[in-house]
Formats: sequence, C-alpha cells, structure tokens
Amino acid sequence: MASQAKLGRSCSRVSCRSAATMTLTYIYAESTAVLGPLATFSEPHSYDLCVVHGQRLTVPQGWNVIRQELSEDLNGPTDDDLMIIADAVREVASASAAEPPRSENQNAQSNIGRRGHLRAVPTNY
Repeated sequence: MASQAKLGRSCSRVSCRSAATMTLTYIYAESTAVLGPLATFSEPHSYDLCVVHGQRLTVPQGWNVIRQELSEDLNGPTDDDLMIIADAVREVASASAAEPPRSENQNAQSNIGRRGHLRAVPTNY
C-alpha cells in the first residue's frame, strides 16, 4: 500500500489495487453520475476508479452518465486558464500602482492584524 501512495491513488473498488485514472462523482438531485479525469485531490464524496472499473460503470435505471473523455494532451492549464490568471495579475498590479507608497513602519503595522480566528505575525518577531 505504501508503494501505491508513491505512485498515486488507487482504485476505490474493494480489492482492486490498480492505479486510479478517473474520478466518479454523483449529482443526486439530477440523478446523474459524472465520470471524468482524475481529480487533483481525493474528496470524501467522490470515487477514484481504474480504467477497467470506469469502463464497467453502470448506474441505476433512470440515471444519466456523463463521461468526460480522458486525454493525455490535457496536462496543465488551458489557454483560457492562463488568460484569467494574467488578467488577475494585471488587475492587482494596476491597483497597487495606484496606491501611494507607504513607509516601512506603515507596512509592518498593516501586516499585523486579526482576521477571524487567525492572526498575522510579521517575520521580524
């Protein structure tokens, strides 16, 4: 089992030790099962499946299955994802350029604060 953890997650089916390649989630309100690429991280209400169990998947009568094609080409963010990130960076840069420069003492004081149950402490303490 320890060697499986190094290689990735294993199939959620009982007694299957194959590597998971896809994730199954359910939308109960719509009677739909969604089978897509392996999720970035494991969640309690989803199931990681190997190729064999993903192909054999059956659902109750009246349910729909949405199967997203697994593609080896989709490694990393899409062009749209990169444009959204770039736009967000530009927005933050233009907002910070519009602010007047603060002194070192003002920066240190603004970094110390309490937000909910967390408290920020500057690194010089």
